[in-house]
This record gives sequence, C-alpha cells and structure tokens, in this order.
Amino acid sequence: MEFLASANGLAEHGREAPASATQLKTIGYWVTTGVLVFCMTGGIFQLLGVQTTVDGIMRLGYPSYIIPVLGLAKVLAVLAILWPGLPRLKEWAYAGIFFNMMGATVSHVASNDEAWIIAVTITIAAITLASWGLRPQNRRLGGA
Repeated sequence: MEFLASANGLAEHGREAPASATQLKTIGYWVTTGVLVFCMTGGIFQLLGVQTTVDGIMRLGYPSYIIPVLGLAKVLAVLAILWPGLPRLKEWAYAGIFFNMMGATVSHVASNDEAWIIAVTITIAAITLASWGLRPQNRRLGGA
C-alpha cells in the first residue's frame, strides 16, 4: 500500500512512478519475445514454399524437402512460446530456435556470405537467449 500511496502522490504532481525491476523484466521479456516471433514468421514463408525463401535456403546447400520441416518447426515453436503453460515445450522451442539460428550462422559463414547476414543470424540467436532468460516464473520449468 505504501508503494501505491507514493505512486499516487507522484501522479498528482505530474510525475510517473519509477518502474520496478519486475516490471522492466516483464517489458523486456515481451519486447524480445515480440521481436523473436516476428523473426520466426519466415517459417510461414517456408511452409508456403515462397520461391525467394526456397532459393535462399537451397543456395546454402540444403535440400528442398527440409524447408517445410524448418517452417513447421518455427511456427510450432512460436505457438509453444506464446501459449500459456507448457514450460517444458517452451524450453524445447527456445532450444530449437537457438540451434536453428546457430546452424544458419555456420551455413552463412561456410557459404562466404556477407557479414551483415551473419550478424543478423547471431542477433536472432541472442534475442532468443534474451527472451528465454527474461521469461516470467510461470513460463519456466518448476514455475508457479
């Protein structure tokens, strides 16, 4: 109650109460998760067989039959991460995305791709780790 009283006092004077560490962590979780989900929407293009996506993956040396599998895995991973509950499935989803992005990094390096492409895949892997690390307790194994 004391926090609410001081927050109300700040609001009356035209100032906002400072965000708590928990609030900042929650905001960080949803921002990183939102960016991760956006990055994984490429899985839809893989499932639909969009030619640009297919060409890009096959240029890395992968067979065409793996592309819909990767797309389905990305879509299912996003659903698992966003769906309430299922903490063990979330762990597997985060791991799958991380390993996918690390494999993409190695594939781009082996193909002598430009540095910015490699930086993007590493960044998405880092965003995956950030989202995983910032998860609320009720989205963790052994959580509430």
